Amino acid sequence: MKLLLDENLSDRMVYRIGDLYPESEHVKALGLIHTDDALIWKYAKENNFVIVSKDSDFHQRSLLYGHPPKFVYLRIGNSPTSRIVEILRDNFEIITEFFDSESESILVLG
Repeated sequence: MKLLLDENLSDRMVYRIGDLYPESEHVKALGLIHTDDALIWKYAKENNFVIVSKDSDFHQRSLLYGHPPKFVYLRIGNSPTSRIVEILRDNFEIITEFFDSESESILVLG
């Protein structure tokens, strides 16, 4: 399972979660920063990524279109990168179960 981190998250996180989520990427590394959410959605869908963001626009898109891609919605406000990394690491099993689920499109963590 690989995560696609949105631009509202630090690109440094990729290295801090790579042992659990290999091949994860940040939109910045893929040249998708300041890109329309629809293009990020399409890229994630075509490349089997789970989108991770604090952006409610992806939440709306997920409700409207379902999956793929799946969406992890971080409802945490302004939190330091270390806290976000901790959430992703501590919830690895939950995120894995979510990824494997046939019916779930959105996972809210906070």
